[in-house]
Amino acid sequence: MRRILVTGGAGFLGSHLCERLLQRGHYVIAVDNFFTGSRRNLAHLRGRDLRHQFEVVRHDIVDRFYAEVDEVYHLACPASPVHYQRNPVRTLQTAAIGTMNVLELATQARARVVIASTSEIYGDPLVHPQVETYWGNVNPVGKRACYDEGKRCAEALAVAYRDQHGLDVRVARIFNTYGPRMHEADGRVVSNFIVQALRGEPVTIYGRGDQTRSLCYQSDLIDGLVALMAADGDPGPVNLGNPEELTVCELAELILELTGSTSAIVHRDLPADDPVRRRPDITRAQEALGWHPSVPVRKGLRATVGWFRKHLAGARSNGAARDGGVSTATARP
Repeated sequence: MRRILVTGGAGFLGSHLCERLLQRGHYVIAVDNFFTGSRRNLAHLRGRDLRHQFEVVRHDIVDRFYAEVDEVYHLACPASPVHYQRNPVRTLQTAAIGTMNVLELATQARARVVIASTSEIYGDPLVHPQVETYWGNVNPVGKRACYDEGKRCAEALAVAYRDQHGLDVRVARIFNTYGPRMHEADGRVVSNFIVQALRGEPVTIYGRGDQTRSLCYQSDLIDGLVALMAADGDPGPVNLGNPEELTVCELAELILELTGSTSAIVHRDLPADDPVRRRPDITRAQEALGWHPSVPVRKGLRATVGWFRKHLAGARSNGAARDGGVSTATARP
């Protein structure tokens, strides 16, 4: 049993990671300020069988903290444009100061660290597919800069702590990931399309819809993070994502098919600095970690649609109960 800290542990990916680590018998401490994370994501992990090996701590990593741990997965940071643009200064503080606090903790505890970076460090890429040696095409003063540059700073901090303090730290560049427990209002393409389709609302495509995305299911991504933590030595920044590429229009049509929705597709102006093509080169992950995604997009989307269907139905039932209705159903965590 190892003692493992997961920052952002109540978020979409953080909660799945906590679940995986607990299943493997580790002691897990989930730290979250619940800005975008939810206690509902962790409720099923706090039962009788797991409560003695699982802690949930409400804390903002912008403030320093300490824990005796063997490993740290640093996932804490708003990751969708809707959330990270709501408070850009706080986003930068979380990415920079928060990451420094995590690295200080790991240095004191002599813990191994995996830093969750992002494909957004490549910006609107001029190289396709994106390989880890590409330095990116980022607008440092655009609306997305608080997140893009914040994550680039986090990577620079990781390297500085490795070189100056000998810290064992690894960087995961995470590409578009989806699955159950996504925030329904995070503004990401998968959650947007599914929620709109299930509600019978128009499915909104920004731009012509010929921009591409590569979608990785959550269980594959968690496999990659765990493999990166377990690797012998630091392989350098590692892309974690699914290299299967599809257009936004193709994704919308697939979600309409899987939901059985008759929603119309409407087009809106493309947001500033929105990447046109996004696809990871995962050669390094395959060679250094023996990792590659295995869940087909159709299968992963079917599971995600099923979760959202139950989640939205539970939310409607809760609303009816609060308004005097007879249903007392609760949303699935």
